[in-house]
Amino acid sequence: MGRTKVSTLFANKHNNNNYMLPYSNTIRQTLVNRPNTHKDRFPFSLFELLRRLIHSRKVDGDSKTEEEEKVYSWLYTLAQSDKNLVFEYVRSTERGLSFTEADRRLRENGPNVPLEYSFPRWWHLLWNSLFHPFIIILIVLSVLSFITCDSPNGFIMLILVFISVTLRFYQEYSSSKAAMKLSEFVKCPIKVQRCAGRVVQKELVVQVDQRDVVPGDIVIFEPGDLFPGDIRLLSSKQLVVSQASLTGESWTTDKTAEIREDHSTPLLDLKNICFMGTNVVSGTGTGLVISTGSNTYMSTMFSKVGKKKPPDEFEKVASALNPQMLPLIINTCLAKGALAMAKDRCIVKSLTSIRDMGSMDILCIDKTGSLTMNHAIMVNHLDCRGLPQEKILRYAFLNSYFKSDQKYPLDDAILAFVYSNGFRFQPSKWRKIDEIPFDFIRRRVSVILETEGGHSQFFGRFLLTKGALLEVLRVCSFIENFDKDEISPFSSDDYQRILNLSEDLSNEGLRVIAVAIRKLEMPQICETSNGSKREEEDIERDMVFIGLITFFDPPKDSAKQALWRLSEKGVKAKVLTGDSLSLTTRVCREVGISTTHVITGPELEQLDQNTFHETVQRATVLARLTPIQKQRVVQSLQTIGNHVVGFLGDGVNDSLALDAANVSISVDSGVAIAKDMADIILLEKDLNVLVAGVEHGRLSFGNTMKYLKMSVIANLGSVISLLIATLLFKYEPLTSRQLLTQNFIYSVGQIALAWDKMDEEYVKTPHKSSERGLSMFMLWNAPVCTLCDVATLLFLWFYYKAYTDVTQKFFHSAWFIEGLLLQTLIIHLIRTEKIPFIQDVASWPVIFSTVVTSAIGIALPFTPIGKVMGFSLIPLSYFGFLVLLFLGYFTVGQVVKRLYILVYKKWL
Repeated sequence: MGRTKVSTLFANKHNNNNYMLPYSNTIRQTLVNRPNTHKDRFPFSLFELLRRLIHSRKVDGDSKTEEEEKVYSWLYTLAQSDKNLVFEYVRSTERGLSFTEADRRLRENGPNVPLEYSFPRWWHLLWNSLFHPFIIILIVLSVLSFITCDSPNGFIMLILVFISVTLRFYQEYSSSKAAMKLSEFVKCPIKVQRCAGRVVQKELVVQVDQRDVVPGDIVIFEPGDLFPGDIRLLSSKQLVVSQASLTGESWTTDKTAEIREDHSTPLLDLKNICFMGTNVVSGTGTGLVISTGSNTYMSTMFSKVGKKKPPDEFEKVASALNPQMLPLIINTCLAKGALAMAKDRCIVKSLTSIRDMGSMDILCIDKTGSLTMNHAIMVNHLDCRGLPQEKILRYAFLNSYFKSDQKYPLDDAILAFVYSNGFRFQPSKWRKIDEIPFDFIRRRVSVILETEGGHSQFFGRFLLTKGALLEVLRVCSFIENFDKDEISPFSSDDYQRILNLSEDLSNEGLRVIAVAIRKLEMPQICETSNGSKREEEDIERDMVFIGLITFFDPPKDSAKQALWRLSEKGVKAKVLTGDSLSLTTRVCREVGISTTHVITGPELEQLDQNTFHETVQRATVLARLTPIQKQRVVQSLQTIGNHVVGFLGDGVNDSLALDAANVSISVDSGVAIAKDMADIILLEKDLNVLVAGVEHGRLSFGNTMKYLKMSVIANLGSVISLLIATLLFKYEPLTSRQLLTQNFIYSVGQIALAWDKMDEEYVKTPHKSSERGLSMFMLWNAPVCTLCDVATLLFLWFYYKAYTDVTQKFFHSAWFIEGLLLQTLIIHLIRTEKIPFIQDVASWPVIFSTVVTSAIGIALPFTPIGKVMGFSLIPLSYFGFLVLLFLGYFTVGQVVKRLYILVYKKWL
């Protein structure tokens, strides 16, 4: 079979074909397929259509899809069945399939690959950048401009389209290196038992490529092999399997063929089922392939990749309005945020994720490596009654010190504990005789040592063993009672006491290994007379249990501070992990995450829909989650809780949640699929980097909202003012050339908004765009702009008598300057809740842009270009009026602003 060194990558490209049974089977269809309750209905009705339309847009946070239900039912059916019956279900025999039948099934079902896959090309990214709602609207407007012979306006909008598309495409193309993959299998040989012969059939063990394995094949596996499909075990010998690719848990799980499961067992805890993508750690066995390709549990899990996320409220609002410069302003803000995050060692692959990070109010994180240091430290050395004993530490230290086969992290932790705490166990006085290395069947390591001299109780030759608790207890016949200073036979009470102590320690989030010792007679040697090694079982027996060593994966020093800073900014943390609840709870308590409401994946599986959603909203720690459950939790938070959800993960098991989240975050050390699916990649696994990302996101979102709100009120006010002026005067207030020039100068000046700052109060809380909020903002503030324009009209009418054809050029000049200055100065009123220029001043790029834009607008009528455009000279008295007008505008605007904030409790 295939070794674990074979790389297994994943992608989002998948086939949406309906679920197909690998073959036709009456028994299986009766057990798995649901009856069609709609078959007697009228095939179409209005109510049915409406129901489908409504539910097609809803992301259910807890219900399984029909494909999942089929896979679950099929696996449970096989797990609950006797080994002899499973052959009937898959139409196979104890000898295996014939080569002819295997070829027929391969043609029928296709290659054994989970889902179809293809790399996205550069033109796909360009297409996505071009066909954006903002860009499409601008292109349509540009075409309409050319049709109506307004070529200058059409060219300007095309230039804006080019700049915006180029900026977005370049950023995303340079950041994203590969397409998301579901499963890219290389040539991987699998040992399969097939039968051959026309008269007398014989069993043959052959190697076939993993892609050629079919349902009904009998596979033979050994340590390091990768399961080529979902497997029902037929035989097993001390089989230990790693399911880290599905669960994210680093611990292994025991599997056995000699069991019939029931439906109450969680799917991934089934002892007689092995899943595609998992691998053999130790032991051997045979198994019957019951599902391959797109019908496996792994394929069903990753078929959810690429599903549509909840609609982006910002884009929905902005697309309906779409000021001309909006795409350019947005991309400039986001690109600036991406560059700032790059300085904080973040790679931004999707520009829009920066804006979403600013709106994020829930961050879901996996425990391992995100909150913890991802390496063990030793905590204590306890006897059977839970009391610290130095002798236990001494023997554990000597075992770790002298073992040479392979040093594990736990050995380093023991050595570090001894050295850092000042213990002096004098290993130089011991001499190593031999070593029995660790393996995944015995799950323990032993060394044989003897002292150099006859000093105290340590004189002689000793066998020192440490390893998994149950495996060490299996070879112990005695126990050392430190309180009585004696060694007594191992009793059932002692056994139960140790198990209870181990369970208590595990509930505290500690990992436990056991230590045992046996004194050997000096004539007893580790090699026979012919030089061959003595059997391990001859040595590792009748040992004395002395105690336990406990370990803990400590939280990062920066984690608690980072979580507190995120909380201060309105971002709540939830832990979604595949690890045990006890371990997760302890880590969460140490980093300041509330553990009042906790739940596990198997418990979530038993809840109805409403209870599921309520529990997910309330819980802060969710442990023992499968990848699908992580995805459902994220979707429930989005759809039912109306939250903007971020997810930080680095494993294959996190890929579904990363795909579903509004903001998906991974780390540079993560697996390929996690990094490919992530919108943001952290080069350092430090949550403090996320705090900076949230700040950049809110800055980008806030500056974009400034432009959007400023544009809508300026445009609405201008439209109303132009309508009033057109009704009052015999001529148009501005020619098309003058209006286009005014709009272009003003729009270019607003690019500086991307470099503006935000109020400190604004970046402390997450913000979301709202259609209703934008409408109310426009209705409150646009009339203030119209009021200023009307005041200007009245002043020009009564003071300058500018209502005749003779004064037309003068009116155009005066109206052009007032409109340009008003739209330029609006930004200073809109950009802050405070009093502009007094309590808060814009950044220097915005100030500079305001000064330059205003200067160009004022100077233009006095230049030859202004004369060509139909402008005339303006008297100084008009500029005095404008000073008074804008002072009045800021006064009235500030009053309206305070009233708006009083009513709606926010500004931008």
